[in-house]
Amino acid sequence: MNFPEIQEFLGCPTPESWVKAALNDQATMLIDHKNCEFKAASTALSLMAKYSTYVDLLNAMSRLAREELVHHEQVLRIMKRRKIPLRPVSAARYASGLRKVVRTHEPFKLVDTLVVGAFIEARSCERFEALVPHLDEELGKFYFGLLKSESRHFQGYLKLAYQYGEAADVDQAIVRVREAEQVLIESPDTEFRFHSGVPAF
Repeated sequence: MNFPEIQEFLGCPTPESWVKAALNDQATMLIDHKNCEFKAASTALSLMAKYSTYVDLLNAMSRLAREELVHHEQVLRIMKRRKIPLRPVSAARYASGLRKVVRTHEPFKLVDTLVVGAFIEARSCERFEALVPHLDEELGKFYFGLLKSESRHFQGYLKLAYQYGEAADVDQAIVRVREAEQVLIESPDTEFRFHSGVPAF
């Protein structure tokens, strides 16, 4: 399965060294993946609370939150089968790094937040695709199944950004967030996480 629109959207591919680190620490990968699914649902719910008069956003985020929570439960079941115990895992610098480029005044804050959401979903899709060929049958099948939903979430966020913002401004926001995202992915990271950069450990 290939997603050329996602590869085109992202500023860089996932480094091979990250894929190797993920394969060598699948327990942490699954724990952090579970956390990411929960955070994705939380983000969708917080957008619904903040923009409670935006009907299309409410519908899209409601569906997205439900889907992300299902994924959260699916990862938990895989962890249980593999006897991977739950433990606290600190958040990656990735999402907070992207949020630093979000403008603080409306309507630009919403546009930037939606563009950041699109990048997070696009990167997740790209990473699942990078991992799938190297995983065991169960996990490979599960991550392959997530590719389509992450791609759909990416497109959903992007569609909302263009709906609620001016096209030229959204285009500029994409360029700005892409640059920040590429730095986070290609710079050294001292901890392995699902969205971490080049391993420096």
